[in-house]
Amino acid sequence: MTRHLPVFQRFLLVIAGLSLACCLPGNQSVRAQSAASAQTKILTPQDVGSLMPHSVFFRGQTATVQMRNTFGLRSADGTIVLAGLVDSSGYATSIQQKYQGYILSETALTINGETLSAGAYGFGFIANNAFVVMNLGAHDVLHAVSKTDATMPHPRPLEIVAGTHAGSYRLYAGRRFVAIRMK
Repeated sequence: MTRHLPVFQRFLLVIAGLSLACCLPGNQSVRAQSAASAQTKILTPQDVGSLMPHSVFFRGQTATVQMRNTFGLRSADGTIVLAGLVDSSGYATSIQQKYQGYILSETALTINGETLSAGAYGFGFIANNAFVVMNLGAHDVLHAVSKTDATMPHPRPLEIVAGTHAGSYRLYAGRRFVAIRMK
């Protein structure tokens, strides 16, 4: 039937079909997801200064947050994830070895593909290229393998940078990192 239509009318049918396909509900959610991940912003230490508490509770004590080593993400819908190094000097040696930083997240995260629920956690980059996340009682809730980025020109004690894929980020401690994504 379309074979007998003039070229211009076939062109209009193709345009109408593409317009209809773009308006289908499934395609809208894909566009919304990609737009939301594209609008996620990395917060600077100055941005998180009013958001991150200066001391945090973990394993029955409070630890001072190193505000100069605190970073975060804000998604398009306003959801926030914060991560900062802490002074864990008052903790037992076994906890100090794993407890280097604190994560506060209003949304679930994936860390190297593993899901972490929204909440408050301690974390650490530990021996054998391991990354561990602990609940507030210092019980391990997530283990991931960290990678080393030898090309990092000026490593910082802690930093969040954009990852290699849209919506992905890297949480670095020096040159070691894990991939994170807001859900």
